[in-house]
Amino acid sequence: MHTAYINHPDCLKHDMGPLHPECPGRLQAIDDQLIASGLLHYLRHYDAPLATFEQLARVHAPQYIESVRAASPAEGLAYLDPDTAMNPHTLNAALRAAGAVVLATDLVIERKAENAFCAIRPPGHHAESARAMGFCIFNNVAVGVAHAMAQHGLQRVAIVDFDVHHGNGTEEIFHDDPRVMLCSTFQHPFYPHCGADSGNDHIVNVPLPAGTDGEAFRTAVTERWLPALERFRPEMVFVSAGFDAHWEDDMAMFKLKEADYAWVTQQIKNVAERFSHGRIVSALEGGYELHALGRSVAAHIKVLSGL
Repeated sequence: MHTAYINHPDCLKHDMGPLHPECPGRLQAIDDQLIASGLLHYLRHYDAPLATFEQLARVHAPQYIESVRAASPAEGLAYLDPDTAMNPHTLNAALRAAGAVVLATDLVIERKAENAFCAIRPPGHHAESARAMGFCIFNNVAVGVAHAMAQHGLQRVAIVDFDVHHGNGTEEIFHDDPRVMLCSTFQHPFYPHCGADSGNDHIVNVPLPAGTDGEAFRTAVTERWLPALERFRPEMVFVSAGFDAHWEDDMAMFKLKEADYAWVTQQIKNVAERFSHGRIVSALEGGYELHALGRSVAAHIKVLSGL
């Protein structure tokens, strides 16, 4: 089978201004690198649908969903938090981003794709059940995980998050749900200034200091993530795939390289092949240095697709 590649032109129309790091050029940089590397030809392409209210409401408060719809401006920008704004196209982009992960979940569970990568924006892992923050409006991966459990009956689902920022929204949504394991590495202390001491048996937070390099990252994954995932035996694995821990990305202070993203992807694949029938859905989170982002995503997808 193939790797599904899910995106939509609406995700390019979400624009928070010319100086905002979470920009449409991020998706263009990924496509450019996939074309240059020859990978794009080997992926099966799908357009992301709009997530439904029911799908969003599994993880978001109904009044929050309605407040986002109400905030959508007819022109200009409407700010949901100091870092997160909506233009007239943002609502559809956010619905497509969440819908992409729902579609990816269906494709992988129904064995229509081996695994999937969702090239989407806005990202999602900072979005809490009733709060937008950190460039995120709906928690795309959380929506997919909830869909896997509600629609397909899965009982143990893992999320691995290697974004340089802690996925506080994902933790808040699933903190008290032992069916969902979250394994997360992140720079600490750093935005969103939480996560270091809020874990439990199924929330495996690994705070790491500024300057963390590939060797230290690999050690953290090997010593903390992999034993936890081994115990949990997930039926499916979701990836919050943030690439802002790259050494060229000045949004943070980690020193990862493309080889580190390829390595961690292979570890995730190994877990999925042992316990999850190979089922992986990966969704783009951070990554703001465009050339590094494109190369890192290509390294990630090359391992996912086995090319």
